[in-house]
This record gives sequence, C-alpha cells and structure tokens, in this order.
Amino acid sequence: MIRRGAASHRRAASRAAIPTGLPTRLSTGLPAVLMAMLMVVVGCGAVDSVTGSEASSDLSGPETTLRVLAGSELVAMEPVLEEAARATGVRVDLEYTGTLTAAQRIAEGTVDGSYDALWFSSNRYLDLRPETRGVLGTSVEIMSSPVVLGLRRSVAERLGFIDRPVDWARIAAAAGAGEFTYGMTDPSASNSGFSAVVAVATALVGSGAALTEQQAASTAPALTDFFSAQTLSAGSSGFLQEAYIGRATGTDPGPAVDGLINYESVLLSMNAAGNLPEPLELIYPTDGVVTADYPFTVLNSASEQTRDAHRRLTEYLRTTDVQQRIMDTGHWRPAIPGVPLAAEFGTATLVELPFPTSSAVVDTLLTSWFDKVRRASRTIYVLDTSGSMDRDNRMPLLHSALARLAGADTSLVGQFRRFRGREEVVLLPFASAPKEPKLFTVPQDDPQPVLDRIAAEGNALTAGGETAIYTTLEAAYVLAEMQIQADPDRFTSIVLMTDGENTTGADFTAFRNVFDNRPNAVRAVPVFPVLFGESNVAEMEELAAVTGGRTFDARDGSLDAAFTEIRGYV
Repeated sequence: MIRRGAASHRRAASRAAIPTGLPTRLSTGLPAVLMAMLMVVVGCGAVDSVTGSEASSDLSGPETTLRVLAGSELVAMEPVLEEAARATGVRVDLEYTGTLTAAQRIAEGTVDGSYDALWFSSNRYLDLRPETRGVLGTSVEIMSSPVVLGLRRSVAERLGFIDRPVDWARIAAAAGAGEFTYGMTDPSASNSGFSAVVAVATALVGSGAALTEQQAASTAPALTDFFSAQTLSAGSSGFLQEAYIGRATGTDPGPAVDGLINYESVLLSMNAAGNLPEPLELIYPTDGVVTADYPFTVLNSASEQTRDAHRRLTEYLRTTDVQQRIMDTGHWRPAIPGVPLAAEFGTATLVELPFPTSSAVVDTLLTSWFDKVRRASRTIYVLDTSGSMDRDNRMPLLHSALARLAGADTSLVGQFRRFRGREEVVLLPFASAPKEPKLFTVPQDDPQPVLDRIAAEGNALTAGGETAIYTTLEAAYVLAEMQIQADPDRFTSIVLMTDGENTTGADFTAFRNVFDNRPNAVRAVPVFPVLFGESNVAEMEELAAVTGGRTFDARDGSLDAAFTEIRGYV
C-alpha cells in the first residue's frame, strides 16, 4: 500500500437535481428588482451536495484531517484536494489500497478507529458484503468515469471501430481472433478490471438484467476468447498505465500492447499528457458499460466534527467551479448538472449495465475468471534461504506466506489470491547458489492436493549459507526461457524475496549485461522484488525498473501481505 498525506475526498450516492444557474430566458413580467435578487442568490450560493438546496457560501470550519482509504487513481485529485483544504480547513490523509482489501479490513474490524472515510471508484461491491452493514455512513458522489476500451488509433481504424457502433460481441470476436492485444487490471485487486469482467459477461449474456449466479458460472466459454487477448496485467490502474507507457516508448522491456481497458478518465489523461507515440481512441460499446461513480463515504463510527468536515468538503467539491476543475485536470465527468462536458468525452450515449445484486454472483464470476477464463500464468518464486533468514523469525514468515498462497488463507482476499487453476508455480530457493527448482501445475479441478504439496515444499525450506541473488536470477531466466519455448501462451513473472544484499556470485552489473542480451520474449519477464530485512532498496528498485516490475515492501515484517499483493500483478 502507498500512504500519502494529502487532502482527500468522498462521494455521495445522492443524485438529486441540483440547480446550477438560471434559465436563459426569464418571464417578461418578472420585475427587474426580483431578477437582480435572483442573480445575487445564484452568484453567491454553493449547492448542498446531499439535499440539492442552496448551501452557505462559507464552507470554512475547524481544522480537521480526514483519514481515508482510497483507490490508487485518486492520486490525480491531490491538487484539487490541497485547494479544498485551504478553502474548507479539511485536509485528507489518503492511504491507497484496493476495494477488495478494504472490504477485508472492514470484515476484520480494522477500519473503525483507524479511518474516517472511504473513497473508491465504487461502493457496489462493498454494499453487497454483509460485513459492511452498519459500517458505511453518508456517501456523496464527486465525479464519474465509465470503464471503456482504449485502442491505439491506427488499430481502431484497422478494426473499423471508429465512428460506427461497436458492441462487446464484436470486440470479443476481434480479441479472440488475435486482431489486437490489451492490458487490464486484476479484477480481484482493482475495480476497473472487475467492472470490465462484469460488463463483458453481462453484455454477452444479453438478458438486459443483472447476472444470476448460474449465468456467472456459465459465461466462461464466451469470456475466454475476449480475455485471450490480454497480454498485460497489473494490480492497480496506476501501474497498468505506467507499464503501458513504458512498453509503448521502449523504456519497459515488455512487448507493446495495442490498448487498455481502464477508466475513461485514465485513458483521457494519458492522451492529454502527450507522451504516447500514438493516441488512444476510446471505444464505448453500444450495449453498455459499468461506470465508476466515486462515492466519498464517511464511516458511521466518525465523530460529529468529522461528519461536519465531510459535509463541508463534499459541498465544496460539488460546486460548479470545482467540478469544472475536476473535469479539466482529472478528466472525470461532473457529478452535478450544469457543467458542460468537454469535447474530449465525445457524443456517445452511455448505456449503464446492471451490476450484480449479490456477493455470490460476484464471487462466482471471479472464481470462474481466475480458474477458467484468464490466460494461465507462470510464476517463478526465487526465495532467499541464506543464513540471515534464521534471524527474527524470518523463515517461519516465509513458510506462512507460501502456505497462505497455497490455500491456508481463507479470507475474502485470500480466496482470490491463492495459486489458481492451470497456473504453473516454480519454487527456486537459493543461498550460496541456486538450489533445485520445484515445478507444480495447479489443476483446474480439485487443486487442493497440489496446493498441499506446494505448502509442504515451502515449509521444508531451511536457512544457511551466503546470498547469491543474481546468480540465481540468471538461473531463473534460463528456466523461464525453456518454459516460454515450450509454452509461450502464459503470463510469466519472477518474484524475488531476499532479506539481504548480494554476497556471492554474479553482481547486478553482470546480471544486467546478460539480461540485456536475452531474447525479447525472455526480457519481457518482469521481476517483482520483495523488500525484506536488510534488502538493498536502491538496487532492488533498479532491478524492478530494468525488468519492468515493481517492488513490494515487507520490511515491517508483513511478508504475507506483500506476497498477497503481488498476486494482482502475476
């Protein structure tokens, strides 16, 4: 998770009509004095974000800090929130995490007392969980953004997707035929990915109603073609965007992809930044989308002062001028009427697809996606078993992390982050030199016996010896190359867990020289280092950058959490 101290926001579910101005023509019999009075009222009043009535123009109050769990894409709101802090006295401390992780923390009872509010792209999933009942208070919508497909303009032109109606079935057919590739977030880690799965499944069923549990289970064959074209995955919308840009510009060694499924706001922001070799053409499927409505939600456990701070902040954010700024800077759609949409949003009519109405449907859809639909993955776990892993209970922490991925974690998050059906898992322990790799393939049906073997193999690891990080990474890439040649149609990644610096064998420079000369398909395999113990942070971050991965911080001892979070990226 990334913690940032900055002003923050929360959104309200209320969609009451809010007056934002006068008609262009007034009755000719209206007295001039009354007209002037009306103009003064309109010019001075702010709009109450919940009732739709005129609110006091003075939104100042006692200095208050709201502690908020939020979605990662809301980093783009920080400049607006800093301005809001000056205007209202309300500052926001944002901690970025995923919706599913937030739901888990609510279920565990760790939200009350630690946070004042939630601000995610949607509360729909949270609203379906029985654990959230009584936890969520008032919600205020701040902006909105549909999840759509963005394709490189030349690809969209080649497919005939520009200036003509295109539905999800046509997009799925092109994807299944290999006519384009795209990146998308992990649907168990990010709402943009889950919204895409819901949209495609609902549209292809074609009933016009929310999916039933039976329909969710039966959509796997229809979805398989569509998701076969996904060649880039990520645990957050922010990292997905960075990886796409890196591949498009050649700074990331992975192959370029043709497009992204992401929030409209993210895709428009990428175009506006001007650093793409080719702009993205946004495709709005005619049979519908799922829209993020960004509710800023105060928790029921919040104090009266906090609730008042939430009210002042959300009223400020829903004023016309601020809504205009949110649209201009973050490319989100306004939450209130009266703010004309910018030309970049186009003229397509958005059809909103129904969201599932039960958590059982969501869970069935996600389970089917991981075990049957998603492109199968291959992950090589390069695990430090040097002598330093005998200190501070480190080896038992590693045993626990592997056991949880092998099914010991039955929590809301854990059930979707375990090793999945069709997945290849390689355990490559090392100390003074690489040890014998152990390869497991998790079956689609009855995976538990294989999961138990993975857990047992992990639990048998013992500590001793020096730390040959880069010699072992070279061995991991040799193994990856052999596996890719045998079966290229998999996501392949390397997870490196080390608690110290390299002490023997090849160094980083030697590894880099060999890596730079590997075949393109092998150089596309990212390394995700886990910072643990006395890891060389700068070198691990450089390793991640060179290979197209990212680092995960477990130096506070939370190796379980780091290994779980990585699952959204592999």
